[in-house]
Amino acid sequence: MAQEMNVPSYSEQEQIRREKLAALQAAGQDPYEITHYDVTHHSQDIIENFVDDAEPIEVSVAGRMMSRRVMGKASFASLLDRQGNIQIYVTRDDLGEDAYAAFKKSDIGDIFGVKGIPFRTKTGMVSIHVKEMTLLSKSLKVLPEKFHGLVDTDLRFRQRYLDLIVNPEVKKNFIIRSQFIKFMRNYLDNMGYIEVETPVLNTIAGGAAARPFVTHHNTLDINMYMRIATELPLKRLIVGGMDRVYEIGRIFRNEGMDPKHNPEFTSVELYQAYADFHDMMDICEGIISGAAKEILGTYEVEWMGEKVNLAPGWRRMTMVEAVKEYVGIDFGAITDDAEAVAAAKEKGVELAETADKTWGNALYACFDQKVEEHLIQPTFITMYPVEVSPLTKRSPEDPRLTERFEAFICHSEMGNAYSELNDPIDQRSRFEKQLELRERGDDEAEMLDEDFLNALEYGMPPTGGMGIGIDRCVMLLTGNDTIREVILFPTMKPLDR
Repeated sequence: MAQEMNVPSYSEQEQIRREKLAALQAAGQDPYEITHYDVTHHSQDIIENFVDDAEPIEVSVAGRMMSRRVMGKASFASLLDRQGNIQIYVTRDDLGEDAYAAFKKSDIGDIFGVKGIPFRTKTGMVSIHVKEMTLLSKSLKVLPEKFHGLVDTDLRFRQRYLDLIVNPEVKKNFIIRSQFIKFMRNYLDNMGYIEVETPVLNTIAGGAAARPFVTHHNTLDINMYMRIATELPLKRLIVGGMDRVYEIGRIFRNEGMDPKHNPEFTSVELYQAYADFHDMMDICEGIISGAAKEILGTYEVEWMGEKVNLAPGWRRMTMVEAVKEYVGIDFGAITDDAEAVAAAKEKGVELAETADKTWGNALYACFDQKVEEHLIQPTFITMYPVEVSPLTKRSPEDPRLTERFEAFICHSEMGNAYSELNDPIDQRSRFEKQLELRERGDDEAEMLDEDFLNALEYGMPPTGGMGIGIDRCVMLLTGNDTIREVILFPTMKPLDR
C-alpha cells in the first residue's frame, strides 16, 4: 500500500512568499542557485572597531534581515549574522531602480549579502551604507512577531533553529558550552591525559546504575545496549598501560526526564593510574572553578536562585559527617544494621524495597532523602557505603565505606569519583551482589562483565577515576535551571503522542 502524501497547507503570507520566489525564479534570479558569498567582516567586529574620520573601507557581510523601515528612496534594515545585529542603510540611488524595488519586495527573514562602507548615523549608530546587495536565500516562513518573540518553551526546544533566530541571546548558552569543553580539554591535555573514544554500542551495559536503551544488531542477531557510562572500557585502557585517559561523549539512559535529566546527555570520564579520589577532587575543583574564572571572569555565579562562590577551597566532608550535621544521626557511633535502619526510620527515612536493610543502605538513604537539599555551596561528600558503590575501593579504615566522592552545588550532583576497585575477586563478588538485585527487580543494578573481570585479573594499578556531567556544568555557568536550555536538541515527546 502506497504511503499517502501529506499535502502542506499555507497561510496567506506563506503563499505570497512562494509567489515572490516563483517570480524571482521566472526572472532568472533564483536565490537558491547561489553557492558562495565572500564574507569579509562580521557585525560586532565592524561596530567595535569603527573609528570616526578613519579611511573608509569596504566590508562584505551576510545575514538574515530581522527588521526594515522603508522611507521612500531610502531604507534602514537590520541584518543578523553570527555575531549579532548590524544596521544597513539602503538607497535607490546606490542600488539602482530595479534592485531597490526588489529589496522593497523582500521579506523579514530573507538572507542577504551586502557590500558597503561602514559609517556612523546622526543618532550615533554604526551602520553599513550599502553599495551592492544580493538575495542569498528566501524565507518562506513568517518569523514570530519581534516584540513578543518566541516564548513558548516547548516550541523553542522543538524548533531550536527558530529559537536561535528570534532569541539570539540563546546562542550565548552554547558558546559557553563550547568554551567549557575547550577549557576542560586543555586542562586535561596539559596534565598529560590522552583523549580516546570507546564504543557506544555494547553487549553489556555497565559502569553505572541505570536502565539502558536496547537495540538489535541485525547481522549478529543479538541485542545490544547503548552505553550508560564509559567507565569499564576506559579502565581496560588503564590495565593496558594508558595511564591517563579521558573521553567526552554522549551517554544514554532510559529513565525519566526532569529539569536536571535528559535521556541522552554528555559527560567526561577520566582515569589516572597511581592516583586516588583525592587527586580527582583537585581536578574536579580545578576544572569547574578554572572554567568559571576564564569564561565568566569571576568565581561568583547565580544558579537555582542561589548565589554561589566557586573559588577554590571547596568544603569536603564525609557522608557520616553530613548526615550527623543535617539529620542528627551519628552513624559513626552505630555498628548494628538493625539499629541503623531504626534510626533512619525514626527520622522519616525509608529504604528502597529492593535494598538490603544494612547500615550502609540506611546511611545512604538518610543522605539522599535529607541532606542533598542543604548542599548549596560547592561541597565534596566523601566515603560512600559499599552497597551503593560497586566499582569503588573500600576504605582501609572502615570496610563498610568506599573511597568515593560526589561534588554538589545547589543540591545538584556535578561529579562522581572513586579510588577505583582493582581487586578482581572483590569486584566479582560485588558484581554477583548486583546480579542478585537485578533478579529481585532492580533493573538499574550492574550487569556482570566477564571481560572486565578478565582484564582486572591481569592487574590494574591503583587508579583514580571520575565522571563530570557537562550539561550540569553548563547550566551552572549560564545560570539555567533546566537542562533543555543547554542541549541544542533535547529529547521531546512527539506532538502526535
